[in-house]
Amino acid sequence: MKAVIGNSLIAKLKPKEKQYDIRDVNLKGFLIRVTPTGKMSYVCQYGRGRRMNIGQVGIITPVQARDKAKQVLSQAAIGLLPVKVQKEQKMTLKNFIESDYEAWRKANRKDGGNDLRRLKTNFIEDFGAFLLSDVSPMLVEKWRTRRINDGKSAATINRDIAILKSALAKAVEWELIKEHPLTKLKPFRIDSNAKVRYLNQDEERMLKDALKLRNDELKNKRESGNQWRKERGYDCLPDLQQYIFADYLSPMVLVALNTGLRRGELFNLTWDNINFEGATLAVQGDTAKSGKTRHVPLNAIALQALKDWRQLSHAEKLVFSNIKTGNGFSHVKRSWSGILERAEIKNFRWYDMRHHFASKLVMAGVDLNTVRELLGHADIKMTLRYAHLAPEHKARAVEKLVDMQKNGIEEFSQAKEETV
Repeated sequence: MKAVIGNSLIAKLKPKEKQYDIRDVNLKGFLIRVTPTGKMSYVCQYGRGRRMNIGQVGIITPVQARDKAKQVLSQAAIGLLPVKVQKEQKMTLKNFIESDYEAWRKANRKDGGNDLRRLKTNFIEDFGAFLLSDVSPMLVEKWRTRRINDGKSAATINRDIAILKSALAKAVEWELIKEHPLTKLKPFRIDSNAKVRYLNQDEERMLKDALKLRNDELKNKRESGNQWRKERGYDCLPDLQQYIFADYLSPMVLVALNTGLRRGELFNLTWDNINFEGATLAVQGDTAKSGKTRHVPLNAIALQALKDWRQLSHAEKLVFSNIKTGNGFSHVKRSWSGILERAEIKNFRWYDMRHHFASKLVMAGVDLNTVRELLGHADIKMTLRYAHLAPEHKARAVEKLVDMQKNGIEEFSQAKEETV
């Protein structure tokens, strides 16, 4: 379709089911593109199969877009590529990640630093020298096949590729490449009903016993150390025997098991977020994965753990911080692996405490939507992984058919008797 591209034409254009272009009758190569969402952009076609986005309708005027198209077409006529295309042809994945994208990711994503680490670790060595537009599905297919053979899980590989796709999507948005090179690459299919790891009663008891034993050892070690200091005339450290907890690990684990907080949410929890009177805590939007604030009720165990920990922790802001330095935690790998080893618990990650919290709720008969709200899931699909833990709900559902059929049989029998 051809027409004179101007304000009068733009006012008449409507979105259709498919994207379409309107070519200008006066300037060959100048066109306007209309997407199904209603977004309209000025485009310049400066050669066979070569196009570049000039600007968005409403941001620049038709006159400005026409002038810019003339400039691009005149440069192409003498063999010069547009500056934007020159930049596109020189931009490698490594240059892109380590330049503007790294700063943007850190500033705009809660876990931006970790995402960048995974991006660099997994892709720079293999694809760093490739131009952005040359990172093809075939290359990534070979990469993930090798990763599977190395023993990496499909879920981990999907997460890594999602981070790469997100970076390339930003390159498209910034007009460094014309289209996303990995649009057709599909993720591995993951069994959403795969077994969820949670503690059985014996494991939960062993974990709590190991935590208590660790607390007692830390208290005895402090008492012995103070005796040594006293004999040599040194100042003694605070006596831990007067407190329930000797350090952060026990209250941290108890709160995690009874609230289902993510690790980052727990590490960033502040005393201002705790309402002791109302027995609730608030996960602030700037620390939540969903970006939305949610309120989690505290049961008796979680509430008492926080009260007991408050007696020892004198930090003004963070709930969980190093008593000696006052700094927050980025991980507790050493103490966590140590307590699991002591409790003789296998294949149980820190994140699995979140699964434990949700699983126990579902098995206790709590409906899935309530579990979703407590976990902070944006979509019920994430919570459905726990549905198989409540088979009695399905059993009750199909049992209703029996009741209906019984009623039907009784009505039929009654009608038959009346006929006779």
